[in-house]
Amino acid sequence: MTTITCVQGDITEQHVDAIVNAANSSLLGGGGVDGAIHRKGGPDILTACRALRAAHYGKGLPTGQAVATPAGRLPARWVIHTVGPVFQVSGGGDESLLASCYRESLRVADELGARTVAFPAISTGVYRWPMEEAARIAVETVRGTETLVEEVRFVLFDERAYEAFAAQVG
Repeated sequence: MTTITCVQGDITEQHVDAIVNAANSSLLGGGGVDGAIHRKGGPDILTACRALRAAHYGKGLPTGQAVATPAGRLPARWVIHTVGPVFQVSGGGDESLLASCYRESLRVADELGARTVAFPAISTGVYRWPMEEAARIAVETVRGTETLVEEVRFVLFDERAYEAFAAQVG
């Protein structure tokens, strides 16, 4: 059974097998968690992402999918990149795509043999997903996904995110 924990902190400092990156579809870095992972992990991550783009994802990684690269200078072994859906204020968001980010990341983690995985709050930054709803979807999806991962650690940058996820974990 997978243990689910929450910590407030910096995902780039987590000593886990795999860190999940809330990437953009280009896989070439960006802001928020994505930018922090690329900056701290160094050029090896970008090199691996460019190779993935050239070989398999010429049009970018589709929303809800996940793919792994080495973690460069991060204390993890791998970075699992996933593209979350954008929440539209007028129309909401596709919960199934957000859930797919977590499910597909766990599938990739299983393929890698990762036993500890750190997740950020996917889609809650510039993609505007409401924090409480995102936390509910994330925790329900992790709990409902069959995986060999022993620990899922939600690493939340601020107190508001931590409280929303901790309330769901219980």
